[in-house]
Amino acid sequence: MKQLHDHFWNFRGSFKVAKVIDIGTQMSLVRRPNGRFIVLDSYDLDEDDLAHLLSLTDNGNAVDAIINVHPFHTIHCKALRSALPNARMIGTRRHREEVSDLGWDADAIEDAETQNQFADALEFTIPDGVDFVSSDDSVHVSSVIVRHRSSGIVHVDDTINVLMPPEILKAVLPEPRLRFHPMLKKALQERPGAADDYVRWARKIASDWTGTPVVCAAHSAVRTLPEGGWETEILSALDDVQDTLSAHRDTYG
Repeated sequence: MKQLHDHFWNFRGSFKVAKVIDIGTQMSLVRRPNGRFIVLDSYDLDEDDLAHLLSLTDNGNAVDAIINVHPFHTIHCKALRSALPNARMIGTRRHREEVSDLGWDADAIEDAETQNQFADALEFTIPDGVDFVSSDDSVHVSSVIVRHRSSGIVHVDDTINVLMPPEILKAVLPEPRLRFHPMLKKALQERPGAADDYVRWARKIASDWTGTPVVCAAHSAVRTLPEGGWETEILSALDDVQDTLSAHRDTYG
């Protein structure tokens, strides 16, 4: 667990592909203006991190909700539900279908009405022009991205990654930077205008969330940004996918 702001904590976890390659995962804890808490995502915390979480939240009684923001991140939901049995368990519709026995809240986090319930503490965005849940289970491009209002910190799973150079090459490769999910090509909706919708969305969050100081990305790292870095790096990430977007326009218009 690492405290990134007076009202924001990030927990980094392990997630192994084929039980070999550890690509990591995360969850975050935010404090609302009324002093109560929201957990973003689920993770099976180790003993020390769970003790920290419970000590901050009156043994879990001060946690209003666990909000699971990526439709394909379901593995650790049961463990956190057990650790925080009195919190509302909120996810996407896919969470309710895939892990149906956890007492899910009726509200789905991809809906604006649900997001508005937490507007005192959080802002939300979902990319336009891509499928929220792809028919290909390996495509995890879209999710609900969350920004904590009082700290400006962004919590994101998969949709935005932190590109980190390997440790051995850090001296010669560029600094870490934000990038969009590499499988964007497979997620873009097969219709005219989808690429342009994605561009408008990316430019909007670059502008609306300018001043973001930190990005917590699930499978990569926590990125502390320089002044103006959010807007610069999001627009640079958009430039990086221009070939994908242009190819989509050529095919669908």
